[in-house]
Amino acid sequence: MSSLADAREAFARHAWADAFRTFQATDADAPLAPDDLDRLSTAAALTGDHAAAVAARTRAHAGYVDRGDLVRAANCAFWLGFLISNRPDQQAQSGGWFARARRLLEDAGTPCVEQGWLIGAAAHQRSLQNDLPAAYAGFDEARDVGRRFHDRDLVALATYGQGRVLLQMNRPAEGIGLLDEAMVAVTAGDVGPLIAGVVYCGVISACHELFDLRRAHEWTAAMQRWCDAQPDLVAFRVQCVIRRSEVLQWHGAWQHALDEAARACARLTFPPDAPAAYYQLAELHRLRGEFAQADDAYRRAAQAGRPPSPGLPLLRLSQGQTDASATAIRLALHEVKSVRARVLLLAAAVEILLAAHDPSSAERAADELADIARSSDSPFLHALSSRATGAVALDRGDAATALQSLRDAATAWQALDAPYEFAKTRVLIGLAYRQLRDDDGAQLELDAAAEIFDRLGAAPDAARVAALTTEGERSEGSLTGREVEVLRLIATGATNRAIAARLQISEKTVARHVSNIFTKLDLPSRAAATAYAYEHKLVS
Repeated sequence: MSSLADAREAFARHAWADAFRTFQATDADAPLAPDDLDRLSTAAALTGDHAAAVAARTRAHAGYVDRGDLVRAANCAFWLGFLISNRPDQQAQSGGWFARARRLLEDAGTPCVEQGWLIGAAAHQRSLQNDLPAAYAGFDEARDVGRRFHDRDLVALATYGQGRVLLQMNRPAEGIGLLDEAMVAVTAGDVGPLIAGVVYCGVISACHELFDLRRAHEWTAAMQRWCDAQPDLVAFRVQCVIRRSEVLQWHGAWQHALDEAARACARLTFPPDAPAAYYQLAELHRLRGEFAQADDAYRRAAQAGRPPSPGLPLLRLSQGQTDASATAIRLALHEVKSVRARVLLLAAAVEILLAAHDPSSAERAADELADIARSSDSPFLHALSSRATGAVALDRGDAATALQSLRDAATAWQALDAPYEFAKTRVLIGLAYRQLRDDDGAQLELDAAAEIFDRLGAAPDAARVAALTTEGERSEGSLTGREVEVLRLIATGATNRAIAARLQISEKTVARHVSNIFTKLDLPSRAAATAYAYEHKLVS
């Protein structure tokens, strides 16, 4: 008896793993009553044991039927349909449970909140069938039922459903407003954990579809605090974990993003999740320069049914296989028709086709991306388009025009807190300054980009910036302004660490400057560099 009390107490304080284990142990000694089977099912679902959740809820349903409690039996039937509704191989079973719930409620003949849940389920089906006015009306009715019976879970889910339908109806401002309203209820703790997970995952997916990085980041941060209060909670679908990884990647938390992507791959029990999980893992390995792991993950994504573009062509570009990269991205552009899917393809195509010395194709890709951006108010799309347009202008030697677009892009990336994209843009700004013969300005931009790449662990990009710096130094045959600063500080006896602190750059960057100084001036040591500085009156 004490064990059952312990299980209920753990459940009440949201210690889901303890509740699950204790309910299971108690059930092994003596079969649980339907109410406790209900709790066991919820705890199992929240700790990620789908099979146990379905088994416990099925037994709870049978127990309520035996007891003659048709409303509670209908409630269990609804949740069974809900638990398996996102599994393509169990759609008939899901529909069967919903039908059983409706029949039980008809037999009961009692007004109850369960009727609202079934109205919401029907509205969801209508949205999948693209019957959007009927879907919106259904969610509206479900929301009213939730309010009448003071069921905050139903109100939040119906509000979320209305928001998604409005997005489908191309009414983004109204739709996003309702999604935000649903998320406020979630983060305020007004909504139970099962529905909270559904709403959060859906909102993040909507942000992903709209390229709304700022909103996705804000709600992810809020949900992280909510999750921290419930450390046993692992109920979020793998798809949701993937979206979290993408948000973390865009905002520069690459190790955390990699951990989330690896967690998604490790939890793959649902085949449709595999393509996106492996692709996201591959992207992070590519950005970090872990090319063998990236190649393997892209291959797994492709085997699971996810085309590996634009990631794989970008990987080939990083590996120096420019022709293979260009061939792959051209083929992907020919095959992919969805506007949303083409956005990242077009951005990658500009980078790859310029490297492949195909400026006309790169310009066409940049123009198409600009057309897409003009039809949207997404800062992400405008930043991506401005950078692509600037890169094309830079390639044709029009550095002044390029700078206008690239500065717009850099400002937008900085506002979006997207450090990697910001750094990539600053590299292009540096090259524009170099075209305009502003060597100090160019070096400042390249140094700033190198700092960000070093911090993120973007090894391939850091190496490219180092190569660009060396190339510029060879072409000029003299010290850059930043190198003169470093040489002056060497002459004062400052260590690399002290120089880094003084100039607010990393020790890695200082070490690269010191190496360049020694090479360009043919100096063997810091003492020789100090002598050179005094001889050439660089210090008093």
